[in-house]
Amino acid sequence: MSPAQFLGRMKKADLAPAYLFLGSQAYDRRRCREALLDAHLTTEERVEGITHYDLSKVALAEVVDDARAFSLFAAKRLIIASSAEAAVPKGSRAAAASNEDEDDEGGSGSSEGVWTDTSSLVEYMRSPTPGVVILFEATRYGLEGDDKKKAERVAKHFSAVKEVVELAAYRADDARREAQAMARQLKIAIEPAALELLVESLAADVARISMELEKLSLLAVGGKSITPDDIQAMVPDARSSTIFALVNTLGRRDRARSLAVLDTLVREGEYLPLALAFLSSQFRQALIAREANLRTSQQIQSHFQKLGVAMWGSRAEQVSQTATKFSRRQLEKGLQLIFETDRDLRSARPDDRIVMENFVLRLTA
Repeated sequence: MSPAQFLGRMKKADLAPAYLFLGSQAYDRRRCREALLDAHLTTEERVEGITHYDLSKVALAEVVDDARAFSLFAAKRLIIASSAEAAVPKGSRAAAASNEDEDDEGGSGSSEGVWTDTSSLVEYMRSPTPGVVILFEATRYGLEGDDKKKAERVAKHFSAVKEVVELAAYRADDARREAQAMARQLKIAIEPAALELLVESLAADVARISMELEKLSLLAVGGKSITPDDIQAMVPDARSSTIFALVNTLGRRDRARSLAVLDTLVREGEYLPLALAFLSSQFRQALIAREANLRTSQQIQSHFQKLGVAMWGSRAEQVSQTATKFSRRQLEKGLQLIFETDRDLRSARPDDRIVMENFVLRLTA
């Protein structure tokens, strides 16, 4: 089910004995968990009624045994079992448990966490304990790209749990609408261009958008309207988004707009060699993504993380868009021009801006 469907059921206090939250999207996971708490336990009941387990450290049977046990202090209980994906068999143990192929992460037969079968859970779900709700949270994998198959394995392993809430990443339009709703709830007046910049610079990551709007609400005291300049000043990724705007305009071969964005970088006091370094990294990663035939930001993020390169979701989205806008030949040409421009910036020169303007002119020729 979708998060919206789950939230609707919680308003009616329509509770099942167990739920599986599946997906890495944090914003809806937090909202759904809070709604489950509100529907099942009062503030006073939460003191004794909430138990946490980490399935990377304990066996599933231990969680089920606790659910079976009646508490002397709490008539209603919520048991939260995080890292549910750690309970899924991997490697040689997966082959022993089923006829499926080995997981691509664990061919050696080793895995993180405590692997356990689900027989105890299957038996429990036939006769669950009244007043007890078990929440399994599998948050390591997303629901798209390379992670999709892994998430499906988690869902299959916990098939005894019929109520599955799929926490899919927001698309840009959906993130924009959610951001507008958040701003209204926080009573923030925000200009459309500022909202667009906020969503773009955070790559539609609604959890981060929520946190940034909370901070911006302090700036909006007294009815002040939030402007793009406020976003640039206060949101961590917004300054780099101006550099990314240069990548976008270069990708469209829009020379006039590229020079205008470069002018903005100069007026903001951006250190131009740093901007060029950002472009270099962007082009190199986009070229790697093209050569590896990576089509989505999730695939790009997973690919680079496997290579040991840390990459946020917003960064992966930027690399994805750059790889889409430039052909392989254009990316290679861009890297050559970046090398020459970097050399010129390090040598005796009349002005960094002139060197960068020459780069823009040559790339958009």
